[in-house]
Amino acid sequence: MAGEDIRNQAYYSYPLFFDDVLKNMIWGDRSKTGAYRQMRHGAELLGGGKVRFNFLAPEGAETITVKGWGGSMPNEYSLKPDEDGYWSCTADDIRDGFHYCDFYVNGVKTPNVLMPYGYGGFTPVNFFEVPGGIDPELYLLKDVPHGTVRMVFYPCAMTGRTRAAWVYTPPGYDLEPEKRYPVLYLQHGGGEDEVGWVWQGKINNIADNLLSEGKIREMIIVMNDGYAFKPDGTGNPAMGDLDEVLVNDCIPFIDSRFRTIPDRHMRAMAGLSMGGVQANTGVFRNPETFANVGIFSGGFELTGDGFDVTDVFADPEKFNERFDLVFVAAGEQEQPMCDILRGRIKEQNAAGVGTVFYSCPGYHEWDTWRNAARHFMEKLFT
Repeated sequence: MAGEDIRNQAYYSYPLFFDDVLKNMIWGDRSKTGAYRQMRHGAELLGGGKVRFNFLAPEGAETITVKGWGGSMPNEYSLKPDEDGYWSCTADDIRDGFHYCDFYVNGVKTPNVLMPYGYGGFTPVNFFEVPGGIDPELYLLKDVPHGTVRMVFYPCAMTGRTRAAWVYTPPGYDLEPEKRYPVLYLQHGGGEDEVGWVWQGKINNIADNLLSEGKIREMIIVMNDGYAFKPDGTGNPAMGDLDEVLVNDCIPFIDSRFRTIPDRHMRAMAGLSMGGVQANTGVFRNPETFANVGIFSGGFELTGDGFDVTDVFADPEKFNERFDLVFVAAGEQEQPMCDILRGRIKEQNAAGVGTVFYSCPGYHEWDTWRNAARHFMEKLFT
């Protein structure tokens, strides 16, 4: 990948900053106000798949290591003293794509202030990208028309609290006041929150790029916090009752504040991992609200709390009446889940039921989910 490409802002933007602020103040004889000196990035992309890890060592550092979360970065690397207080090492065996990682100073987990942060595994965590993959430009920031991501607040009757949602509107939304749009409700996974699809998933860049290529329909994308539990303790102790919040509170709010097409055929729910389970439950339990579902690396079950769609998936006519799109995806390294899902859906297809299955090389990681979202949106609302 060319030098200009590895400096794309999509690789370095995250909740704390969008543009490059890795600078340090220095003082010189000719300046009373000081000047800035560029600092190193914590994960410096060198091209050719190589990454140099950099860490500003605290006083007393004896060892510094960095370790991935498994999957496409299973190894641990030792940094050595370099210069100007930095410790560094170069790795050339990390697979392309998205990587969470942890740094350890003298065996104690220590955040790297030179690297992007996200929220994953129920904690702030460093992450970085290695260019490449099936479509290495899918999520990059390009010179195309850009949509808008805004945060909105709405009251939640179930919890008695105010909830926040992040809403993507496509380019031109504010310039065409008569135009109305379908809506995708897109959920994060366990240990993440409602900003995951923006900062780690880069869903706004993905949507902008696909729209510029004419590959998807313009749509509004709404991202909610997936942890919605009833105060009295009833409901699912692990998954909560997000669909109740969506149906009773969020969807009416979005329909009243944005120019939506308030019709089940123009409404979808999708999610990754935990969010995939919630999408499965939410759509199957609320057929009057949703006609489209995307389940990425999550549970695809025909029966559950409050739903049983076994008869629907056994009858092509009932299936077509109930659903416009049922899309199930998994990474090919997510085993045995991927092969189990592929086999189940192959049987459904053989019986005339149009469930769509998609797989790509990948683990239980953001690369898989970005590609799944892309292929889901390309088929959605068509």
